[in-house]
Amino acid sequence: MEDNDAVKQNGSFGKWFKRTANGTITFLGVPANTILILFGVVLAILSIAPIVSLLVYALTEYKFGGIGAFTFNNFNLVFNWTNSTSIGFFWKPFGHSLLVSTLSCVFAVLFGGITAYLLARTNVKFKRFISLVFIFPYIMPQWTLALFWRNMFISTACTGGYVGEFQAITGLAAPEWFVFGAFPISLMLGLHYAPFAYILFGGVLQNMDSNLEEAASILGIPKWKTFFKVTIPMLVPALLSTILLVFSSAMSSYSVATTLGNPINYSVIATQMQTLLKNSSTAGQGYVTAIVLIVIGLFILILNQIQTGSRKQFTTVTGKSGQISKQNLGKYGKWIVGILLSIVVLFFCIGPMLSFFFESLLPNPGDYSSGFRWDAWFSETPISTNDFVGFFHEKKVGKSLIGSIKMSVICALAAGISGFLIGYAVSKKRKSHGARFVNGLAFFPYLMPSLALSQCFYLLGVNLKMASMWIVVGVILGTVKYIPMASRSSLNAMMQLSGEIEEAGVIQGIPWWKRMVRIIFPIQKAAIISGFLLPFISCMREYDLFVFIGDDQLVLTKFMFQLDADGCPALMNAANFVLIIIILGVNWLTNLLTGASIDKGLGGNK
Repeated sequence: MEDNDAVKQNGSFGKWFKRTANGTITFLGVPANTILILFGVVLAILSIAPIVSLLVYALTEYKFGGIGAFTFNNFNLVFNWTNSTSIGFFWKPFGHSLLVSTLSCVFAVLFGGITAYLLARTNVKFKRFISLVFIFPYIMPQWTLALFWRNMFISTACTGGYVGEFQAITGLAAPEWFVFGAFPISLMLGLHYAPFAYILFGGVLQNMDSNLEEAASILGIPKWKTFFKVTIPMLVPALLSTILLVFSSAMSSYSVATTLGNPINYSVIATQMQTLLKNSSTAGQGYVTAIVLIVIGLFILILNQIQTGSRKQFTTVTGKSGQISKQNLGKYGKWIVGILLSIVVLFFCIGPMLSFFFESLLPNPGDYSSGFRWDAWFSETPISTNDFVGFFHEKKVGKSLIGSIKMSVICALAAGISGFLIGYAVSKKRKSHGARFVNGLAFFPYLMPSLALSQCFYLLGVNLKMASMWIVVGVILGTVKYIPMASRSSLNAMMQLSGEIEEAGVIQGIPWWKRMVRIIFPIQKAAIISGFLLPFISCMREYDLFVFIGDDQLVLTKFMFQLDADGCPALMNAANFVLIIIILGVNWLTNLLTGASIDKGLGGNK
C-alpha cells in the first residue's frame, strides 16, 4: 500500500514538474518575457549594488585601509543645522542649489517656450534656421556654455579677472555678479536645457486640437483670454515635465557650477560633495551628500509619475473642425521678431564655437595686442610651463580624444541595443507588472545625479578590485546612465507599430531575430538609430559622470578640465572646439545618411 502511495506521489510530482517545466519553456519561448527577466535582474543589480555600497560607506566611520564601525555621525555632521560646520558644508550650498535650479527652470521655460510658440504659432521669419541651430546648446557639453560666458564677459572687475572679449571690444567691464555666481550658472543651465522646453512645447503646440481655440473664437472670447484660458492649460503637462527634468538636472550639475563659481567660492551641493570626497576624513559626509542627491532624483521621479497619472483631458464643447491661422505679427513685426530671435540664437548657439576658436589663437587669455597665433594647434615646442605642445602634436590630447571616442561608441552600442530590446519588450507586454517594473527601472538612472552615480560606481569598482580596469567600469556606468535615452526612443517607436506586422512574420515562420532585422528595424529606423545617437553624443560631452572614474586622460572632457587647471587655456579651447565639431558632425552625418537626429530622439517632430 505504501509503495502504491509513493508511486502516486511520484507520479503527481512528475506531472507537476512536467507542467511547470513546459510552462516555463513556453513562457521563456516568448522573446519579450525573456528580455524583461534578463534586464529586470541586470538593471536591479546595477542600480541597487552601487547605492548599497554608498550607504555602507556613509554609515561607517572613516578608517584608513578599510571600513570602520557603524555610526550615524556622518549624517549628524551633514544635517545638524545648528552646527556652523554643517551650515557651511551642506545647508548653504543646498540653498544655492535650490536657487540655481529654480532660476534654471525659469530661463529654460522662457527661452524654449517663447521660441517654440513663435515658431509653431506665428508667421515669424527665419524659422528653418532657428529650429536648426536651437538644439546646439543641448548637443554641446553644458560647461562649454559656461566657458563661453567666462571668455566673453570676464573683466578686470572680477576676482582674478583679465580683459575678456566683451571688454576688449567695448571697453566696458562686466560686474562680477554678471560673470560668476548664481545668475550666470542658472542662465547657462537654463540655456542648455531650453531645447527640452522647445521640443516638448513645440510638439504640443503643433499637434494641439484646433477645435479648442476655434470654439473660443466662435464664442467671441478675446485672443489674449484664449491664450491664457485655452492654450496655456494645454501646455501644463509639457511645462511640468520640463520643470521636473530641468530642476533635477540642474540640482546635480557640477561642471557649470565649478566653472562659474570657483573664483568667488560660490558652492552648490554638487561642488561641495566633490570637495568633501577629495578629503578622506570628510568623505563620509560626501557620501551622505550623494545620497541626498539620489533621494532628490527619486522624489522627482515620484512627482513625474503623479503628474503623468493626473493629467487633465480637454474636450471641445462647440465649434467646427478647422485649421486656425497662425498669429500674424504684422508686415514688419515678423521680420523684426525674426531678426532679434536669430541674433539671440546666433549668440548662444554659434557664438561659443567662434569664441573657442579665437581664444585658441591667443597666447595669453584676453591679450589681443600680440595678435592671433596658431601655437595651440600646431606648435611642436612647449606652449606652457607643463610642457604641453600644440593640439595636433600633444599625445595626451590624442589619447584622451581616442578614449572619448572609444567610450562613446561602446556605450552607444551597449545602451542602444539594450534600450532597443527593452523598448520592444515593454511595448509587447505593456500591461504586465514586469514591463512596468523594467520600464521604471530603466528610467531611474536618468534621474540619478551623474556625480552621485559616478561616486557609486567608483566605490563599486574599488570593492570589486577593478582599479586597473576603470575603462570597463566607465563603460558599464555610461551604459546604465544612457539606457533611459535609448529605451525611451525605442519605446516611442515600438508603441506606434501595430502588433499585426510582427504577427504576419510569426505566421510565416520567420525567426524572431530576422523579424527584428528585416521588419521592425527598417520601419522605425530613424527613431531607433536616434537611440544610439543620443548615448554617443551624451557620452562625448560628459564630464560629471566620469569625475571619479579613471585618470585625467580617460576621456577628453576630463583632460580639458585639467588643462584649464594647469593654466593652458588656449589648448583647452582648441580641444573644446574640436569636441563640439565632432559631436555636431556625427549628428549631421547620421541625419544625412539615415534621417535620424537628436531632436527625434528627444521627441521632436522635425
